[in-house]
Amino acid sequence: MSETVFTNFMYFWMAFAIILMPVQIFMKAPYGRHTNRKWGILMDNRLGWIIMEAVSLFFFAYFFLTGDNPISTPMWVFFAMYAGHYINRSFIFPLRTRTSGKKIPLAVVLMAMIFNTVNGYTNGYYLGSLGEPYGTEWLTDWRFILGTLLFLTGVLINTQSDKTLRNLRKPGETGYSIPTGGLFNKVSCPNLLGEIIEWTGFAIACWNLPALAFAAWTFSNLLPRAMSHHKWYKETFDDYPAERKAIIPYII
Repeated sequence: MSETVFTNFMYFWMAFAIILMPVQIFMKAPYGRHTNRKWGILMDNRLGWIIMEAVSLFFFAYFFLTGDNPISTPMWVFFAMYAGHYINRSFIFPLRTRTSGKKIPLAVVLMAMIFNTVNGYTNGYYLGSLGEPYGTEWLTDWRFILGTLLFLTGVLINTQSDKTLRNLRKPGETGYSIPTGGLFNKVSCPNLLGEIIEWTGFAIACWNLPALAFAAWTFSNLLPRAMSHHKWYKETFDDYPAERKAIIPYII
């Protein structure tokens, strides 16, 4: 793919994310607590999660590692960020969650696979072949330093929040309860906030269009999901803390 075609596609891809965001605000993503049979065939939640998330890891790794660009130290850091996140999301996270017997629509898995294929390809191909290689001087650039710090902050928030949610259930339990502690005292979905911070940091550290598009898609997908979760919590629990916001403390 030529650089011009690739660049035009990235602008289209980001615009598509922005257009879809208001749609997703008014339409609950039908998985997790919002799963329903209106979306057709259901499959095991854990297996579906592994399949749809692993696609991004495999495509990114393939195009990054088989590209023509020499792989510098900053680029290995980018690889570690992306691959580390998706190793966790593809395998560690679903295998540790206590979701025995829960289902996910096959349609959701297929749509997620399409997004993750595009995302893995565009980021891996740009870093591995199309973009200018990053020299070691990038390690001291403010964008790399700030972006990496934000990414690590997001990882910490995300993993700690996932741990809190996981520990709400004892083995064999499938019900829901109100999470507390840490950022859960401020927002309903700090795990999703952590992911937004992660990929915003990644976009700043890489400073390229595919990484920016990934951050845009992350925000456009997770903000509506957090709002749906927040609404569900308030409707489900009469004693849900009124001062909590959905995802950004004191704001949304």
